[in-house]
Amino acid sequence: MEPITHYVGGCPQAPKDEVFSEIRNPATGELLGRVPADGGEGALAAVEAASRAFLDWRRIPAGERIQYLFGFKQLLEANFDEIARTITLENGKTLAESRGELRRGIENVEVACGIPTLMQGYNLEDIAQGIDEIMIRQPLGVVAIITPFNFPSMIPLWFLPYALACGNTLVLKPSEKTPLTVTKIIDLLGRLDLPPGVVNVANGCKGAVDVLLDHPDVRAVSFVGSTPVAKYIYARASANGKRVQCQGGAKNHVVVMPDADAEMTVKIVSDSAFGCAGQRCLAVSTAVTVGEARDHFRDAIVDVASSLSVGSGLDESVQMGPVITSQSKERIEGLIEQGVAEGAKAVLDGRGVKTSTHKNGNFLYPTVLDNVSSGSTLSETEIFGPVLSLVHVNTIEAAIELIAANPYGNASSIFTSDGAVARKFRYEVPTGNVGVNIGVAAPMAYFPFSGWKDSFLGVMHGQGRDAVEFYTDKKVVVERWPKNWSRKF
Repeated sequence: MEPITHYVGGCPQAPKDEVFSEIRNPATGELLGRVPADGGEGALAAVEAASRAFLDWRRIPAGERIQYLFGFKQLLEANFDEIARTITLENGKTLAESRGELRRGIENVEVACGIPTLMQGYNLEDIAQGIDEIMIRQPLGVVAIITPFNFPSMIPLWFLPYALACGNTLVLKPSEKTPLTVTKIIDLLGRLDLPPGVVNVANGCKGAVDVLLDHPDVRAVSFVGSTPVAKYIYARASANGKRVQCQGGAKNHVVVMPDADAEMTVKIVSDSAFGCAGQRCLAVSTAVTVGEARDHFRDAIVDVASSLSVGSGLDESVQMGPVITSQSKERIEGLIEQGVAEGAKAVLDGRGVKTSTHKNGNFLYPTVLDNVSSGSTLSETEIFGPVLSLVHVNTIEAAIELIAANPYGNASSIFTSDGAVARKFRYEVPTGNVGVNIGVAAPMAYFPFSGWKDSFLGVMHGQGRDAVEFYTDKKVVVERWPKNWSRKF
């Protein structure tokens, strides 16, 4: 099987690496392709192509640059089902989840089409007599985008449309576990006759990443992934003088108050905890029940979770697919075992479930752990799998205190019928994304995807106005035109 190619200077480029990693369908174990185990040489070529293309691309008016994005959106819509199927094939999530992911990505393309307005600066006449001052935005240059396996279409589209619309050229390094989706997306961009080198793809692993972090022509780096890797990328890229935004890991809590709508809450929390097999940075990891909510919520969530249909995401009747790799499955099972050893009770245990149709897949069924103690290893570890921990407190104040003690600050939600309690939670909880009677508080494309504490490193987040700020430099011009200036020459 031929390895996945890079995309450099408008053309596919075969990797020159001698060692490759395998890409496998997580539901069947089928070999889908091979990707360079290093990729540094491809990344270097991609940066050089982006550097050559930048001077001409930045001179194209913003109104003309977005015409490529209008065409890109049309191609994404026309190939919507094919791309969604590819996401499911290499990632394992259900087709419904793949379609939802791609739809959120397309929304970012739509927002970036407004760049002639979003990129505008401001001015003031007569800051002193006869002197005017103007602030304009200009593109940075070459930017790097490093994306994870769990959203192979949406997360590249958090960044790519804004970077292009602002006049930058780019190198995209997709996850080595899910490069096929990006290959299809870049093929669509290639049909639009973009100038060669404006968009490039470097496939590979750490070797490709390190080239992007160290190369002097790369001005900015956008990253989504685990917190340990985010800290590595932020430290190395920042030390090299680059602008960096790193979305890290999460340990998201949902607070269930006694007055919450019981049926709605259980369904939404189940969807949040077990959707995408728990492999998303906004998945609910811990449900904090307050007071009398404890018993009825625990029993109801176990009932709903145990009824979920697990299998290949290509089957439209399936509600939850596999985790990404066998190593990931083993890691999650080990964390469940550790939680039980620390005193938690597996009221629903998804380990060791075997069926004739799942024998080669990385399937782990929904798991619910009750009485997970605060401060335990499991309470502070991002599981990134279909595991929901249950914690019980007596007051909303205790719930907020518990969330505040966690090192992560990506997202939290509350389910309640009390507006005052909801406002208190929204006001005091230290997370960047907050949901009120919402299980996955995913910001729309025109709002930033926020995140606090160990869940984000940087200043400007992805999406919306933050993206425009991140991908442009501000230039301030102060000018005077004296009377009869031209007569002096």
